Amino acid sequence: MNVQVVSDKQAGGQAGFKVFEQALANGAKVLGLATGSTPVTIYEQLVASDLDFSQLTSVNLDEYVGLTADHPQSYHYFMQQHLFNAKPFANSYVPDGTNADAAAETKRYDAIIKENPIDLQLLGLGQNGHIGFNEPGTDPESTTHKVALTESTIAANARFFDNADEVPRFAYSMGVGSILKAKQILIVAYGEAKAAAVAAMIQGPVTPDVPASYLQTHPNVTVILDEAAASQLD
Repeated sequence: MNVQVVSDKQAGGQAGFKVFEQALANGAKVLGLATGSTPVTIYEQLVASDLDFSQLTSVNLDEYVGLTADHPQSYHYFMQQHLFNAKPFANSYVPDGTNADAAAETKRYDAIIKENPIDLQLLGLGQNGHIGFNEPGTDPESTTHKVALTESTIAANARFFDNADEVPRFAYSMGVGSILKAKQILIVAYGEAKAAAVAAMIQGPVTPDVPASYLQTHPNVTVILDEAAASQLD
């Protein structure tokens, strides 16, 4: 793993942008994208740049089950607001949260990933070591699947909704096995709350208890951390 420690999220955004810039210079055609607060500064740098994505394809990690694409808390909406409106791609794929047929939707999305092998996959890191919605215990060979969100995730998401009953209980997520097929992976983490997960990911054993630890088995991973997230590394 290529570990870079930066001063703050803004510096992390600049470092992440350089990874994207280099990937495009090397001929990347398919970008795997993530949502959440962590990648926002990278997206800000991409939007402000002169990089052209109009001939590229994007494939997103996950989406809540039950939310329409125009719902303000859907990941489809997030991507429109933070990247796609300013930097449109030739094709952009996000799991369809409105498809109640989980078997059909996961099969459809696996086919999309197979048809569009990911050159660079962007990831955030959960406090329990999850990547995408792949919680501890996820099979390392897993493909796209429907995930029951943990109570802690549901509670954390409740602040974004008018009432707790509106918070999605399930999501569709690219699997660990799907993520590991990407040619290059960029994972970003900020803050002291992520420090234990960072240490387990980089220096701990490779175990289903920490899904991100499987990144140790990948040949091309860049890790961008602020000093707080890196504070438990030896």
